[in-house]
Amino acid sequence: METKAMTAFRKTAKTSTSGAKTLGQKYFVSPEIFGEEQEKIFSTQWMLIGHQSQIAGAGDYVVQQVIGESLIAIRDKSGEIRGFYNVCRHRGTRLKEDACGHASAIQCPYHAWTYGLDGKLIGAPHMDDVPGFDKAEYSLHTVNLALWEGFIFVNLAKEPHSLEEWFAPLAGKFSHWNMSILRSAKRIEYDVRANWKLMFENYSECYHCPGVHPMLSKVSPYDSAENDLCEGPFLGGFMSITKGADLTMSGKACGLPVGGTNAADSQRVFYYSIFPNMLLSLHPEYVMVHQLWPQSPERTLIVCDWFFHPDAAGVTDPRYRFNPGDAIEFWDMTNKQDWHVCELSQQGIASRAYQPGPYSSRERIPAAWDREYLRQMA
Repeated sequence: METKAMTAFRKTAKTSTSGAKTLGQKYFVSPEIFGEEQEKIFSTQWMLIGHQSQIAGAGDYVVQQVIGESLIAIRDKSGEIRGFYNVCRHRGTRLKEDACGHASAIQCPYHAWTYGLDGKLIGAPHMDDVPGFDKAEYSLHTVNLALWEGFIFVNLAKEPHSLEEWFAPLAGKFSHWNMSILRSAKRIEYDVRANWKLMFENYSECYHCPGVHPMLSKVSPYDSAENDLCEGPFLGGFMSITKGADLTMSGKACGLPVGGTNAADSQRVFYYSIFPNMLLSLHPEYVMVHQLWPQSPERTLIVCDWFFHPDAAGVTDPRYRFNPGDAIEFWDMTNKQDWHVCELSQQGIASRAYQPGPYSSRERIPAAWDREYLRQMA
């Protein structure tokens, strides 16, 4: 039965794309626009860099590039995750070169200045005889870091709004998915020759699915979408999963249910875009997350992780046989189909013949995403 809220949404949604067109060419090809995005969006917003399970123990760390800045997220001895600029306080040398690893301390490879996991300087050879030198004044520079549902976010702004404030509209919405305890089973990186906004717009509609994703369309009807977040920085909703099917290569479940989902949710997959660099896909037995890292107006690095329940591998119930590769292969195929059409879009948009085209009634969420993007740029 359709609720009053859904009925009201259907009535207003009919006009939500009235007159709406795709963004102009400059937003996809202009170096000047790309520079504005770095300053107005990626320098001021909370950016996803990973999940707490990826740095589970004291001394575990990851290094992430954010608009040219190299950042270290590391778990200290008390279990707290901290964020630092990957810059030595002596002569600015890059401290960590690897993308991830483990360290009992953070030591500069140049002159061996050494920092504790809390960022405090604990060793500086031959500096004791320097008049006025005080180790306490040379801790690593911190970066704003906070957690949401187990995911690690950073913000380069000097005084950003709190992550709790930013995610307030989603408070409790995803808690029953138990995302904070999940574990990543696989990471795949994609180097896509297309503007980052095309990936968000593509993710936000299934108008393209019958032609681009024939296998996906068989197990999740393209016209089954019901969106509950329709304006602002958080957008999306669910699509139905055909009864008796699953979003895997075999069509069978590939793991233990990730959370306390209800019966209806066990036949749904939820897709949400979280501005400006997270795509969150919630399946009954796994969660898929994309990080988007713009490299240039025509190039985007996409990092995709598949998360499963930590107890999934030990379950003997044949209904929940742990087979993560079944889902990973399905979505690796689907991802590549999406990235290919995004690259084709990028090529066409660069043409002198390109003009913004009208959005269809099935593209309300991409139109809403464009509105939020333009609001952020203003």
